[in-house]
Amino acid sequence: MFHIMTRYWWVLVLRGILAITLGILAFRWPGVTLQAFLIYFGAYALVDGSFSIFNAIAGRGEEDDWWIMLLGGVAGVIVGIVTFRAPVLAAAGLLLYVAAWALAKGVLEIVAAIRLRKVIQGEFWLALAGVTSVVFAFVIMAYPVAGVLSLLWVIATYAIVFGVLMVILGFRVRSAHTRLRFA
Repeated sequence: MFHIMTRYWWVLVLRGILAITLGILAFRWPGVTLQAFLIYFGAYALVDGSFSIFNAIAGRGEEDDWWIMLLGGVAGVIVGIVTFRAPVLAAAGLLLYVAAWALAKGVLEIVAAIRLRKVIQGEFWLALAGVTSVVFAFVIMAYPVAGVLSLLWVIATYAIVFGVLMVILGFRVRSAHTRLRFA
């Protein structure tokens, strides 16, 4: 995989720039561009997945684990297509997934606190954490627009951090490639 990454280091940088752009746009116009954000996210997932597929296929003769990169690329392309075909469904589905997770987690934390009350001290804090998770789930379900905007900000933050890391990785890989080529 190292040889693939060093040869196509610019793909890592391009992926990083796309992710940073995605994050900046999401912070700049959160309410107005939610649908545009979803389309942009779909395009990002599709392009990112395509680049990963390209890298995997280009390096399949050199690396045994090229198929890992291929699977990641295929997943990205599928997410991109689903997001293009049903952007509102993609946003609602992700939001409902988060709400369901928080609800299940909260209920299980409350049950665990009840069961542990005779064994440990401080089980109240576990129960309180569970109640907090349940309340969070109901707030997301009751106010989905606020939930989507909050999720948008989390995704924007992730995209910027991920993008910066990919750009740094791309230039580090480039310098490693240069050192190997001239060594």
